[in-house]
Amino acid sequence: MTDLSSFPIAQRWPAIHPDRLQLYSWPTPNGVKVSIMLEELGLPYEAHAVHIGQNQTWTPEFLSLNPNGKIPAIIDPHGPGGKPLALFESGAILLYLAEKTGRFLPADPLRRYETIQWLFFQMAAIGPMFGQVGFFHKFAGREFEDKRPLERYRVESRRLLEVLERRLEAREWIMDDYSIADIATLGWVRNLIGFYGARDLVAFDTLKHVPAWLERGLARPAVQRGLTIPAA
Repeated sequence: MTDLSSFPIAQRWPAIHPDRLQLYSWPTPNGVKVSIMLEELGLPYEAHAVHIGQNQTWTPEFLSLNPNGKIPAIIDPHGPGGKPLALFESGAILLYLAEKTGRFLPADPLRRYETIQWLFFQMAAIGPMFGQVGFFHKFAGREFEDKRPLERYRVESRRLLEVLERRLEAREWIMDDYSIADIATLGWVRNLIGFYGARDLVAFDTLKHVPAWLERGLARPAVQRGLTIPAA
């Protein structure tokens, strides 16, 4: 049986099945990227709920795995060379799992890097900008008298949606086939118009291809399961 005792995080969130991949997460747009990916792959894994509302990511045990104090993070007991691998950053985890399994990332080098660029587009643009809309539209920022920050992020989020709209004009998925680019992006678009309540703010219903893509993605059984893991 795999011994995870060298990882301090396993002391606070002990593994019942240490031979399985360990996921430390919370069902946020970043967190569900990995749970959706794991559900799509069918890999055996064990999910541990790291409650961000209780600041559990800032505990010494979690920081030992991710010094940046953010979910998600994983330990793969069967990493490269058969050695355990600890990994944080959702985009890096998606790349790792795709390469580990040979799925949801094209083998052809040209298409592989094209997929990675769209993954980075989500990481660098969609996530940060949509998150700012959430802060200024739904959370503490909505109380600010100065509405210029909200307008700035609203305009940029709409522009990013239009980039996706053009990309999806002639295809069902961000790449021709469903990939880690879709897995990374679905939860953020869903969150923007749902949990953040910004559907009208960004005029989402004036788009055609992005809503259809989102509907296709959310209809996937693995996506439906992954959106609820770990249970909040």
